Amino acid sequence: MKKIFLCLILICLILTGCGKKDEKTVLKEFQDKVNNAESYYLSGNMELVNNEDVYTYKIAVSYEEEDHYKIELTNIINDHKQVILRNEEGVYVVTPSLNKSFKFQSDWPYNNSQVYLLASLLDDISNDEERSFEVTDEGYIFTSTVNYPNNDKLVNQKVYFGKDYLPTKVEVMDKDGNVQIKMAFDKIDLRTEFNDTYFNLNSILNTEESKNITNNNSENTNTGTDNTNTNTNTNTNTNTNTNTNTNNNEAQEPNSNEQNNTKQTATIDDIIYPMYLPTNTYLTNQERVSTEDGERLILTFTGDKSFVLVEETAIYSDTPEIIPTYGDVELIGSSLAVINDNSANWFDNGIEYYIVSDVMSSSELLQVVRSISVLPVSK
Repeated sequence: MKKIFLCLILICLILTGCGKKDEKTVLKEFQDKVNNAESYYLSGNMELVNNEDVYTYKIAVSYEEEDHYKIELTNIINDHKQVILRNEEGVYVVTPSLNKSFKFQSDWPYNNSQVYLLASLLDDISNDEERSFEVTDEGYIFTSTVNYPNNDKLVNQKVYFGKDYLPTKVEVMDKDGNVQIKMAFDKIDLRTEFNDTYFNLNSILNTEESKNITNNNSENTNTGTDNTNTNTNTNTNTNTNTNTNTNNNEAQEPNSNEQNNTKQTATIDDIIYPMYLPTNTYLTNQERVSTEDGERLILTFTGDKSFVLVEETAIYSDTPEIIPTYGDVELIGSSLAVINDNSANWFDNGIEYYIVSDVMSSSELLQVVRSISVLPVSK
């Protein structure tokens, strides 16, 4: 009986030791892949829960050493595409269909967790000393804390790895274990090369340059992992959509009048109100103003957390417009927004939104902003 008991203890120690070794091995393998990658391309689908709605994005990520990033997000409901670009000149949030971009100096993507960036996933796992680790039939799972400063309801994430030590899926959860963000990877290519202009702003606004992505070795069709390949799908995934191409082609045509041509991209048929208001804050005034290129709505809310919401028809210009600003990038549901201490600015379905308050924090503003973005959108 004593021998059986000792054997059981020995087996438990062996299994525990193997488990610890597996965890270190998996983390080290993933770390080596990320740190040794001079560039990479990945793609997949991301689901974002916003109140009662779920938004799904096609995601394409391009990375190159020296802090070059290009993240393309396409809302599958209305095909609205936006791009986050980081290069030596700064950080841009680009809306190609409007020929507009916000430019600002920012620590993005290092100031909070990012489910679609390999280095961010590695940092989240490595920095959490209380992380958990599981071995499954399909691979491995790490559970760790996350860092979302503007959304404190997101507390931890599960990162699923295949047996090639590359992530296959990420789930970000609230304190009740409900999944709020899900990222499913369908391709990770650690041997991708980009041309010299790929991470320039013009590579997004100029559709011809955006096609200039090549693989460094077409003969390397297998790098030892199921997710890694170098076929021509990379070119397809990084092209802009048809609507964007049309607008950008128009932008490149000579202007016979030697002037900047603009065109209205939408109309404001109905006033869009926030579905959430802070306590003791009420709508006290609304004004519709005609502008040179469309119309503008000004909604004034007063009370304990007063703010002003402006809704304006977005204008496409045949000359690229760069809007200097400051703040951080935030995915608010149906669109990307630029958030700073007391304001938020974003484009959604042909409408430009601007909200400002001198008494609300950025996280409080985001609660209002996200309640605007929950409204359904269509083509």
